[in-house]
Amino acid sequence: MVNLVYKRVSTDQQSTDRQNLVLDEADIEEPVVFEEEGGTSSRLHPLERPKFGDLLTYARPGDTVHISEMFRLVRGTQHILDVLGVLHRDRLALRIHDGAFSAMDLTARHPRTGELLSTVKFMVQTLAAAGELQRDLQRERTYDGLRAAEAKGNKGGRRPAVTAGKTKGVRAA
Repeated sequence: MVNLVYKRVSTDQQSTDRQNLVLDEADIEEPVVFEEEGGTSSRLHPLERPKFGDLLTYARPGDTVHISEMFRLVRGTQHILDVLGVLHRDRLALRIHDGAFSAMDLTARHPRTGELLSTVKFMVQTLAAAGELQRDLQRERTYDGLRAAEAKGNKGGRRPAVTAGKTKGVRAA
């Protein structure tokens, strides 16, 4: 049985340092790491991400997929259920090491039907909805902050590396 580690960041300006810390503290034996290129969009369905696809191809029944927190892999409720369905089909375990999902066995199935337990499905849907709400509120606040700054005459984004005075001098030369 192999320990498969999946890591992803949302933008190419971010790093996996926090994920590395959580996963290092988990002391995972002989991990095989699959890390998406920086900026692999969270809008892309997890099952369509290149490195997660590689992980699923590499995996064998009985292997465990390790992630630092659920939202490094999935964002929306349907994505979670889709991924859990694939993991169940391929007989893979999922271990989340931090966050709201870390104390749950997301692979728990009904002993007779083999379907995801209703209580697990409910908790997954509830926590995923809370995660979606948090992300949507953050996006709205960011947008509102940019609009407020624009109304004051400021524009969003990184400050120019070269001052306006130097730019004029270079253009004049």
